[in-house]
Amino acid sequence: MSGLGGQGELDVLVVGGGIVGVGTALDAVTRGLSTGLLEQRDIASGTSSRSSKLIHGGLRYLEMLDFGLVREALQERGLLLTRLAPHLVRPVPFLYPLTHRGWERPYVGAGLALYDGMAMIGKSEMGVPRHRHLFRRQVARIAPDFKTETITGAIKYYDCQVDDARLALTIARTAAAHGAHVATRVQVVGFLREGERVVGVRARDLEAGPDSPEIEIRARVVVNAAGVWTDEIQEMVGGRGSLHVQASKGIHLVVPRDRIRSEAGFIVRTEKSVLFVIPWGRHWIIGTTDTPWSLDKAHPAASKADIDYILEHVNAILREPLDHEDVEGVYAGLRPLLSGESEPTSRISREHTVVTPVPGLVMIAGGKLTTYRVMGRDAVDAAAHSLKTTVNLTIRDSITDRVPLLGAADWETRANQRVLLARRSGLHVARIDHLLGRYGGLVDDLLTLVESRRTLGVPLEGAEDYLAAEVVYAVTHEGARHLDDVLTRRTRISIETFDRGVSAAPAAARLMAAELGWDAARTDEEIDHYLRRVEAERQSQLKLTDQEADEARVKVPDIV
Repeated sequence: MSGLGGQGELDVLVVGGGIVGVGTALDAVTRGLSTGLLEQRDIASGTSSRSSKLIHGGLRYLEMLDFGLVREALQERGLLLTRLAPHLVRPVPFLYPLTHRGWERPYVGAGLALYDGMAMIGKSEMGVPRHRHLFRRQVARIAPDFKTETITGAIKYYDCQVDDARLALTIARTAAAHGAHVATRVQVVGFLREGERVVGVRARDLEAGPDSPEIEIRARVVVNAAGVWTDEIQEMVGGRGSLHVQASKGIHLVVPRDRIRSEAGFIVRTEKSVLFVIPWGRHWIIGTTDTPWSLDKAHPAASKADIDYILEHVNAILREPLDHEDVEGVYAGLRPLLSGESEPTSRISREHTVVTPVPGLVMIAGGKLTTYRVMGRDAVDAAAHSLKTTVNLTIRDSITDRVPLLGAADWETRANQRVLLARRSGLHVARIDHLLGRYGGLVDDLLTLVESRRTLGVPLEGAEDYLAAEVVYAVTHEGARHLDDVLTRRTRISIETFDRGVSAAPAAARLMAAELGWDAARTDEEIDHYLRRVEAERQSQLKLTDQEADEARVKVPDIV
């Protein structure tokens, strides 16, 4: 990730390194605009690494008659799966259980037929199989651990999934490869103004320490893509703005794959929302909740009540109930929902809005992971309008629907060569498949690293699903600067192991230390911080209320 010092005046400066921010930066730079991006923590360190990890149209939005949002999201799903990120996005089967005789099967079937039909209309291929109806005996064969006595059958349909943090990181790297300047751990503390117009930001390099001088970064247009921090950014411009973002907490549990025998995931209605049981490699992701959150935005905490809620609802459909001891990982994220009324967060629209509260400042909020590219395009369209009125720039239309992300280009070829690559590298074919699903065509970089340093071609101690080489690559190519970056976002060790990555922390820290020049004291500090963070999260998950959970979690702030 490159810095922004000495770049002169940028055309577009994006504030926020979540999925919307990186998508906006990619859109801007590929239109020929000089572009920078600032993130106060790590890429995707907030909402964009804590989602359900689905690329989907949203069946429940279809029932809300929000046809425009569903169609748009399905088109983006097809684009990502077939053209932009086929190495990161993959189809995943779901069962929609039917519990009523007569009306329910034709009703749900008609909805899924419409869902599939919307996916087939547009520029990109559908990319996934169509839905099909199943009887109870077929469901029992596909999902032996599902309580089939409570259903009349099911409909099997497909959506897609992605590692959300890797998607955001890959978009950021793609933007940087096309010339964008990306800086993490840089906090915006104010705006530069000339009269009413915003002409840049004042920022502080958090890695340089609390006494570091402020940096001034000038830009013709600043795009705020700060998600749940949107209201705070509006306060920096004197409260000028018409967006109000309400944070809604969603938590997920991760359990081992062998705890639920099924070839497909599930989607089940709850009284408040829907429950997803999602296949995730050697694990299941189960979620989510949808409750208002007004406490610490950097580290939303999952309470025992949240965990009990999900376990209660998933156990209602399983033959063998899950309990707290089956839970490997827990994570909580905040959805930035646009709110103007006092309605439940589960009913607030997931659509996005772009506004220009003062000249030179564009703000975007709302939306969902799947439609990040559309949000980025709309934000840059608004910035382009501002640029046209102030400078004589020719602003081209968005081309991000035709710009593959890094790793997409050679992914299919390398996938065909998986056995050959395994033979050449000395790695098992399953390892090659793992690397292809995370890096696509960039697998060549990892294999070159292993070839040059054979000690990196071994499983990471304490987290054998990952290679030691992946930790080093996270530092040398993916901008990781702290142990938490690697164990929580570059990999998913923090939620995919029962000890939450505690036993992997020393080995990963030693690998990072060799690349970043950490001395023994700094290495120990990184390990100690990670262990204390894990313990704080464990303690928060024993508390009954949000307030108690938040108090337990905030005892360990970020290392930077």
